[in-house]
Formats: sequence, structure tokens, C-alpha cells
Amino acid sequence: MRTVFFAFVFSGVAQVPAFAAQTCDTSVYPLSSPSERFTDHEDGTATDEATQVMWMRCSVGQAWSEGTCNGEAARHDWQGTQAAADELNAGGSQFFNDWRLPTLRELAMIAERQCESPRINLAVFPRTPPAFYWSASLRPGEGFDEFAYALSFGPEGVQHLSKDTRHQVRLVRTAP
Repeated sequence: MRTVFFAFVFSGVAQVPAFAAQTCDTSVYPLSSPSERFTDHEDGTATDEATQVMWMRCSVGQAWSEGTCNGEAARHDWQGTQAAADELNAGGSQFFNDWRLPTLRELAMIAERQCESPRINLAVFPRTPPAFYWSASLRPGEGFDEFAYALSFGPEGVQHLSKDTRHQVRLVRTAP
């Protein structure tokens, strides 16, 4: 079994450890979201060439600086995710005004199935915690109006969660 270790140095945030480790097993299958699939725009965004979706490389609450994400990922209830997107779009700080919450399928496309802790390509999405991220996908069916799907980049996978709970957010837009 071949295990690849990635270590990243973080600076500027006292409460974050200096190193974070991630393990990726590529002995049976190649990486599911390799870095080569993404175009880095060097401004805190990257386009997934396979899906033609542009991603914020940092979670909401973090800031892109010197090639990495700094600060802590903010947690929002599901309704607050739209407010976070609206605020970013109104401010124009990320060059576009059509950022939105990703669908569950879009979010699953950036999950790295061969890695653990977190299950995401840290070269493309640095400092992503192994935690739940909200999706725009709602839980269908009668009696599920208060639920939406979230995907964890930790071991939990996909779950339908109460919209009142607070989780991380990563925004996306359709690439031109």
C-alpha cells in the first residue's frame, strides 16, 4: 500500500498548528480530484476543468493571502449561507457577483476519495477542515422541509441535517 503524506505550513494564525498531515492512498486508485484538473487563477479561485465550475479556494470566513487560506472557516446555519453569498456578491471582492452555494453533486466532485483528514485536495483547497459543508440540495419528501444535505470532508460522508445547525460553507459559480 502506497501512502502519500502532504504537510502544509500555516502562518499568521496562532491557534492553528504549524503542520497538518493528510494521508492519501493511491495504491489501488488514482486521486479522484487531482491538482491537474484545476486551473489556479492565483486570486483565491480555481476552476475545475472537468465540471466547468469555479470554486472559492477558501471556506467562507477565511481570506486568501500569500498562496493559502488564513483564518478560521466560519460556520453558518443553512439560511445564513445565502446571506454569506449575497454579502460577497454585493461587495464585489471576488471579481464576480454570482457566487452561490454548491449542489451536493458539485461538492462531491471536489471530495478526494483517496485521502483522509480531510477528504479534499489540500493543494487546491488549503486549510479545509474535516467538517460538514452545506450544499444547496434539499432533502426531498414530506416532512423534510427543514433539512438540507451536507457533505463532510471528514469520515462522516453525506448526511441530511437540520437547516438550523451551523456548518462550513464554500462558494462556487459556473465558469464562463
